[in-house]
Amino acid sequence: MPDDPRKSFSFRTMRPHLPLNALRAFESSARQLNFTRAAQELNVTQAAVSQQVRALEDRLGCTLFKRLPRGLALTDEGRALLPVLSDAFGRIEQVLKQFDGGHFHEVLTVGVVGTFAVGWLMPRLRRFGEAHPFVELRLLTHNNLVDLAAEGLDFAIRFGDGVWPGTHATRLLDAPLTALCTPAIARRLAAPADLGRETLLRSYRSDEWPDWFVAAGLAPSPATGPVFDSSRLMVEAAMQGAGIALAPPRMFARELQAGQLVRPFATEVHTGAYWLTGLKSRPPTPAMQLFRDWICGEANAASGDDSGAG
Repeated sequence: MPDDPRKSFSFRTMRPHLPLNALRAFESSARQLNFTRAAQELNVTQAAVSQQVRALEDRLGCTLFKRLPRGLALTDEGRALLPVLSDAFGRIEQVLKQFDGGHFHEVLTVGVVGTFAVGWLMPRLRRFGEAHPFVELRLLTHNNLVDLAAEGLDFAIRFGDGVWPGTHATRLLDAPLTALCTPAIARRLAAPADLGRETLLRSYRSDEWPDWFVAAGLAPSPATGPVFDSSRLMVEAAMQGAGIALAPPRMFARELQAGQLVRPFATEVHTGAYWLTGLKSRPPTPAMQLFRDWICGEANAASGDDSGAG
């Protein structure tokens, strides 16, 4: 039986492994367009660089440089090869820089909605750092409007229904909303209907207060207070006596425990949850997987806490 022609072709066209030193000599020479300067960069002799390049040309069966009286000029083949090698060596260098003391350091960039960052994530970050000291975590806050790809984020934590195009979403925590205010304002409130006489601070989600009034068994009262793009900022205004905020109490456990805020009524409304989101097109790195496992574990441990402490 004759040999499979595809196998014969594969063996005939298989190229022996190209020596790394020769590729490095070419890449440096191509950037410098000079063998002498390449030799200085690589800390070898000019003759060694020239020989390495010549050996590479022999191996490839083509000329990579035009030798000129004063330097070098790339041939079409050399111009095709240079960007590929520069990119490859650049990636290798970046990875090697991440090794320190025998350990691999990986940068992880996470965008976090500000309310979640301050109210829930920050008190727990020490545990992540202790468990994974070689992950360099970078946190960027946002107001729930985020572009993972454009901002170079590995993950984004945001509030909503879990549906964002092009992303996978892992539910972290439910975050029902309730009325929060200062003790002084709370003393004026005997029943939910009394909120109609107060300033109701609002988020950009206009349905939250109406939904809360329905949950309380009332017709919605008009909310005419200031509009905020952050629950954290809105609650800060409430603590200053500017009105009553509608926000997730588990994100303000410390303020509630300190008596800066109170919950005048038990009524809650569910409008969304906090989600860990990432691009579907982005393969997870080791640091991404470590962070996902860690934060999901923390969220699971906190899920049974109904006190608002999160």
